[in-house]
Amino acid sequence: MRTTILAFALTLSVPAFAKGNWKATHPRRAEVNQRLENQRERINEGEKSGKLSPEQAKQLHQDDRNIRQQEREMAAQNGGHITKTEQRALNQEENRESRKIYQEKHQ
Repeated sequence: MRTTILAFALTLSVPAFAKGNWKATHPRRAEVNQRLENQRERINEGEKSGKLSPEQAKQLHQDDRNIRQQEREMAAQNGGHITKTEQRALNQEENRESRKIYQEKHQ
């Protein structure tokens, strides 16, 4: 009976996680992903304004996708969240990416 209840509880939690409900309970992931969203907007704005070429924007978007993939892999290994150390590492990568966006836009 307890096994059935546990299995049912796990089944309920998986769809909630898959739908993105982690944001309310995993602030480190939310912070990392919000920064990635902000950078995506900066890249799009730079391309739209002509400060970034389509090739530059494409590469910068790919770099952001790589960071997002790393974040997802880290979370998958940690029960849906990332550790403070992982957040720090991702933030350092995002800082480098942010500087690249700035430099590309101001060349």
